[in-house]
Amino acid sequence: MSGHVLALSGGVGGAKLVHGLSLALAPGELTAVVNTGDDFRHLGLAVCPDIDSVVYALAGLSDPVRGWGRASETWTFMAALKSVGGEDWFQLGDGDLAMHVQRTRLLIQGCTLTEATGHICRALGLQVQVLPMSDDTVRTRVLTDEGWLDFQDYFVRRQCRPAVREFEFAGAAQARAQPEVLAALRRPDLRAVVICPSNPFVSVEPILAVPGMREVMERCAAPVVAVTPIIGGKAVKGPVAKMMRELGLEVNGESVARRYAGLIDAFVVDEGDARTPVDAVARGGLAMSVVRAPTLMTDRADRVRLAGAVLAVADALSGFK
Repeated sequence: MSGHVLALSGGVGGAKLVHGLSLALAPGELTAVVNTGDDFRHLGLAVCPDIDSVVYALAGLSDPVRGWGRASETWTFMAALKSVGGEDWFQLGDGDLAMHVQRTRLLIQGCTLTEATGHICRALGLQVQVLPMSDDTVRTRVLTDEGWLDFQDYFVRRQCRPAVREFEFAGAAQARAQPEVLAALRRPDLRAVVICPSNPFVSVEPILAVPGMREVMERCAAPVVAVTPIIGGKAVKGPVAKMMRELGLEVNGESVARRYAGLIDAFVVDEGDARTPVDAVARGGLAMSVVRAPTLMTDRADRVRLAGAVLAVADALSGFK
């Protein structure tokens, strides 16, 4: 089945599925909408961690060991910066610096973030459209037991140690959804909307907080399919399980599915996850189909396999929406 696919993604986990979808689809059939709530200015540079994770995954540049940043990275700049008393709490590799410098240069010249991202993607030869959720500034902030923290202060500087109480997306109410994202959601040939296995609190919900995004998704003709980031009561990557415990939620796929209730048509849980009974989710008052699939992506073949499973779920539902 052909048609266009729109994927909502955060960083590492989402980027893997975006890559898998790009391999499973024909060139030009995929648009990735990426969270920008994690973005910040550091050392005068515009840093967009989730956009970079998606771009690196699509370009085959991701570090397979760390799961973030570029492969074969070196750290001469950070060592030199530290030697002169500079801030070194947020690590910028030598190769990674090129991305931030080029993006910042383009923004200074008057490009929007969408235009700057497109320029970089074309330079890397990518055939997937990568779009920020908005060209306006939205910043995720975390209320912790130590007060409000900007996301990167919580995530990197404090290494997620403070207990989470709630989140806010500063600027979201005033932000405008990226027009090409809304246009993609209204395409007559839209095959599926995929919510990748990203952190629902700080990767997906910032996207949905941009005015119009959730409403257009709810009305789109294509099935909306989400993939769990939780397997067996644990997060594959990142702090989502810790956040769920601190917010008083059960650490399982059902809790994630409930965050998306009313928005999604299907939810994919891991085939071996006994902590997320499919029947329990299906009977829990959630109007969605629940299916099992191998969701752990350790290599390229895993990414393609999960992409195929997600597309099969969407195609099976397309006649019923």
